[in-house]
Amino acid sequence: MPAAPVVEMRGIDRSFPGVRALKGVDFELRPGEVHGLLGENGAGKSTLMKILGGLYRPEAGEVLIDGRPVTIDSPAAATALGIAFIHQELNQALHLSVAENIYLGRPPVTGPFRRVDWRAMYQGAAAVLERLGAQIDPRATLGSLGVGARQMVEIARALSLDARVLIMDEPTAALTEPEVERLFAVMRSLAEAGVAIVYISHRLEEIFTICDRVTVLRDGQRIGSWPIDQVTADHLITHMVGRQLTERFPKVEVAPGDTLLEVRDLLLRGSSTPVSFTVRRGEILGIAGLMGAGRTELMLAVAGIDRPARGQVLLEGQPLPPGDAAAAIRRGLVLVPEDRRRQGLLTGRSVRENLSLGRLGGLTRAGLIRPRTERQLVDQYVSELGIRTPHQEQSVTNLSGGNQQKVILGRWLATSPKLLILDEPTRGIDVG
Repeated sequence: MPAAPVVEMRGIDRSFPGVRALKGVDFELRPGEVHGLLGENGAGKSTLMKILGGLYRPEAGEVLIDGRPVTIDSPAAATALGIAFIHQELNQALHLSVAENIYLGRPPVTGPFRRVDWRAMYQGAAAVLERLGAQIDPRATLGSLGVGARQMVEIARALSLDARVLIMDEPTAALTEPEVERLFAVMRSLAEAGVAIVYISHRLEEIFTICDRVTVLRDGQRIGSWPIDQVTADHLITHMVGRQLTERFPKVEVAPGDTLLEVRDLLLRGSSTPVSFTVRRGEILGIAGLMGAGRTELMLAVAGIDRPARGQVLLEGQPLPPGDAAAAIRRGLVLVPEDRRRQGLLTGRSVRENLSLGRLGGLTRAGLIRPRTERQLVDQYVSELGIRTPHQEQSVTNLSGGNQQKVILGRWLATSPKLLILDEPTRGIDVG
């Protein structure tokens, strides 16, 4: 007989301006299980879990912990109930150390004056990072680390809480395969100890690897829940998108043309090995490597955002000035960055403003934006990319992570680029 649920959510409703995000959703979570939560971008997964994590309050419905109704009106209230949340979008104190971020708001203290016990903090941070197999210095400034390392720090923070319920929203999006394997090993040990885990991911292979049960949401409604051994990937995809996807990743054959980009002996600052490669027209070049290998740093230098120590980047045979991103964009080389929140979005501004940003020069007359032309451009890419937004003036912050990513992609596609650099572009993007 299955254990009684540790969490029950009954009839949960939640709306945002122009969008009804959740419509009477039921969800339950049992001790010691890893429960996959699936759905397209904007299906309501993160919203449902933010209600459980105390970031939002439901407009209808109730939440029960161990069979008792509770009011979770803040993240602190959720923490007091033993609920920890690893968010898809990293909101961290980048100017503080790794250890300070892990113990943010609850540092270990000592003595009658309750001073911060720095030694205990660094030792505790080192222990939880070691548990994850993450080779990260607890004393390092968090802002000096890449997104993958910062994601591991966020996971370490959640583990340090010794929570009974752990919500993981796209935790592997920035991790390499070995790091994912280590994380899964930690998750299995937590589940064996009775911790209940909600696992949100668009990577179906991970769902089948780690989850015991799965629930699918679509358009803010619960479609169904099943034991993982009773479903297939095609079954889940059909319920997620409401139709069958006959060809999941269609391959388009293109004969590569002449050389478009040439990188000659590019040496990144702090590196000892120069990098050279070429990209031809119509070609997709993959750049792979473990966390810390320099993939993102290399692309930032090619795009003119960072200045390399030496070397040349040539587009159509002509050098690009180092460290000049504006010149690269004018020449047709654009970058969709790895960290969309810090490097890609104008947070708090509208979908329209974010999407048209790359084309402002072509949308203005006498220094003024032509509103009709701008709206037509935005409508085109909202339609082509399937961006789920009630209107152009919706704050981009209110969109799901996947739809935010589509806005950034649309911004740069609207410039008709010659070369498009995509750094982890599928982070938070659903299978459809």
